Amino acid sequence: MRSVITGTGMYIPEASVDNHALSKIMDTSDEWIQVRTGIAKRQYAAPDQATSDLAVPACRQALKNAGLKPEDIDYLIFATMTPDYFFPGSAPFLQRKLGLEHVPCLDIRQQCAGFVYALQLADALIRSGQQRRVLVVGGEAHASLVPWSEKTWQVALGHESGPVSAEEYEQNTETRDRVVLFGDGAGAVVVEAREEGDSGVIDCLLHTNGDEAERLWTKAAGSAFRPYITHEMITSGDVTPVVEGRKVYALAVTFMPKVTLEILKKNDLTLDDLDLVIFHQANLRINEGVQKRLGLPDEKVFNNIQNYGNTTAGTIPIAYHEALEQGRAKPGDLVAFVGLGSGLNWGAVLYRV
Repeated sequence: MRSVITGTGMYIPEASVDNHALSKIMDTSDEWIQVRTGIAKRQYAAPDQATSDLAVPACRQALKNAGLKPEDIDYLIFATMTPDYFFPGSAPFLQRKLGLEHVPCLDIRQQCAGFVYALQLADALIRSGQQRRVLVVGGEAHASLVPWSEKTWQVALGHESGPVSAEEYEQNTETRDRVVLFGDGAGAVVVEAREEGDSGVIDCLLHTNGDEAERLWTKAAGSAFRPYITHEMITSGDVTPVVEGRKVYALAVTFMPKVTLEILKKNDLTLDDLDLVIFHQANLRINEGVQKRLGLPDEKVFNNIQNYGNTTAGTIPIAYHEALEQGRAKPGDLVAFVGLGSGLNWGAVLYRV
């Protein structure tokens, strides 16, 4: 039994903020951001759009491309670090919005590695014979974590000319190293059981190292505190994610090449056998560093972070959807999905298109 992706979909919200817009609200510039991240712009969810709302059109497109209806789905896996509410997870709300009846729904919290973990779970469910059609979603609404005032949002979105006050400008600059990285969006795939053919998931290889958990984390709000959240946590900015950029870069350019080689060796394959690698889109400079260490030519690597920023669990399914549309991933191609994120979680999936 093989787990085959029969449909893909994506959704990016309308509100676009480029680097020039960010320079109006904080001490930054297009050059500063592009040199460090490769990102030119990112899109943000509207105030009335929760993560499950972003996932709905992505899922509908994936279902349409698979030639299926909502009632054909047996199981839903939703990878996100920005759930609609503290509990329950986003999956039940997405189930209701899509009309998936009473199928089992699961949220997972592996952040930037969320999609590779979710795909491994879908593959396990199918190989075990428990399910035949699994809808896998990765999506984020990071705008909910951005610590900007209403005035700053209006200037960033181009609704007001600005400038913001000197105080707001200084406050916004304090979190620029993180804010410039993230964007919103969702990607979805339909994974179906197939008994014939060569297409499908070949192998999955996942790792976690909790010793590095504080390299990417949100250090406030949670059961480690009494009460769970306080006004001081918000005003101090502790509810905004922390990213130790240099350390994360070092970890990523070490573990992502390593797990890629590891899964290839495990399956008696080499880098020459790969037709395309889709890395998690956290930072273009990280992906370039991984590509260099692996010695991969440009035609074997797909990047789209320039246009969307880091959509965390959404990056790989969004990139795979676009790679298919652009003819970069063709029937018969061997593709590797590789991700690393908070936890520290990382892994790779080998997939035959």
